Amino acid sequence: HVQLVESGGGSVQAGGSLRLSCAASGYTYNRNCMAWFRQVPGKAREGVAFITSDASTRYADSVKGRFTISKDNAKNTLYLQMNSLKPEDTALYYCAAGRSTTHGDFCSEYNYWGQGTQVTVS
Repeated sequence: HVQLVESGGGSVQAGGSLRLSCAASGYTYNRNCMAWFRQVPGKAREGVAFITSDASTRYADSVKGRFTISKDNAKNTLYLQMNSLKPEDTALYYCAAGRSTTHGDFCSEYNYWGQGTQVTVS
């Protein structure tokens, strides 16, 4: 079965950086699409960064130029490098995996989720 476990969250000052990791088991990153989501209490979960099986990427406008999603297929690990962090980036960040309607495309559906890792920017 698929398990996703996030790590790397923490508390940083505005302008600082963090790198989130998502370790997968029962899942092959090089043949699947994945994404990072974040959620603030009282608000809907939003997609932040997306990656395809061939490593094409997309980002929410709010993080474009500051965040970078990447993966290490050999290690079955997904990353989110977060630079120039802002207080509005504060949220619980989730790693997610799913399926795309077309192979090699971005996920259209997310079926697996990690437990979340908290990022707090002050």
